[in-house]
Amino acid sequence: MLRHGIDLGGTKTEIISLDQAGREVFRQRAPTPRGDYPAIVRHIAGLVGQAEIALGRRGTVGVGIPGALSPATGLVKNANTTELIGHDLAGDLALALGRAVRLANDADCFALSEAADGAGAGHGTVFGVILGTGVGGGIVIGGRLLTGPNAIAGEWGHNPLPWPADEERPGPACYCGKNGCIETFLSGPGFALDHRQRSGAIMTAPEIAMAAEGGEFQAMESVERYCRRLARALATVINLLDPHAIVLGGGMSNLAAIYRRVPALLGRHVFSDQCDTPILKAAHGDSSGVRGAAWLWPPS
Repeated sequence: MLRHGIDLGGTKTEIISLDQAGREVFRQRAPTPRGDYPAIVRHIAGLVGQAEIALGRRGTVGVGIPGALSPATGLVKNANTTELIGHDLAGDLALALGRAVRLANDADCFALSEAADGAGAGHGTVFGVILGTGVGGGIVIGGRLLTGPNAIAGEWGHNPLPWPADEERPGPACYCGKNGCIETFLSGPGFALDHRQRSGAIMTAPEIAMAAEGGEFQAMESVERYCRRLARALATVINLLDPHAIVLGGGMSNLAAIYRRVPALLGRHVFSDQCDTPILKAAHGDSSGVRGAAWLWPPS
């Protein structure tokens, strides 16, 4: 069976096609139309059409979106690609393509990809984490994506940072209307803001990471604060879910210190006499989201 996965982003849309064994047989990327919902529907349908012309056969279609579907209405909500909000994207794509289409949040697609044939393969419960411009997550149990009645399973980024120090209260303002969300500390912009407030230096997250690896003291301190906060935040996930593996993706997952420091720090906050949860880097990198969209149609 051929599976098409679509990663619909604000600036680019990517399609990947997988064969029955999960091997990539087609890939293409194109700019996402801006401010025009019908054009986005046509754009996705066109990419699927190009793939099927090239491959000579039809396949299933899964789409990862920067938002979620409302369980109440089936319409897109909470999307930073605002053109999608309030639309029946799954239904409109089904009409355009002449087949059922499955949609999921892009973080859920990431988790599904890594659980299916990535770093989390073979683990019963996988918590997939996006540490990028935002902070999101997805939960896969026994190879199946957990959604929940509110379609927010895994959305740990909008919980408060646990065990905050005095200087971390009330925390940075979050776009959700609250202060001190995990996302405001652990996203790339949050990491850069923390470094600027402590050091006065205006640097991007990759620049800070590079400076830390080079031994620059304030950058090293910023990385250590980040690791300690990440350990606290992940400890609450382990206490609640106790996943067999945690897989990290997004730009901040490239911070090498995470894999040295966070496992050693978890035990201080996990409610157990030991913590054996592996913290793994995504095997498929930036391709995890689009691959996971394809895996929204599991093997039959």
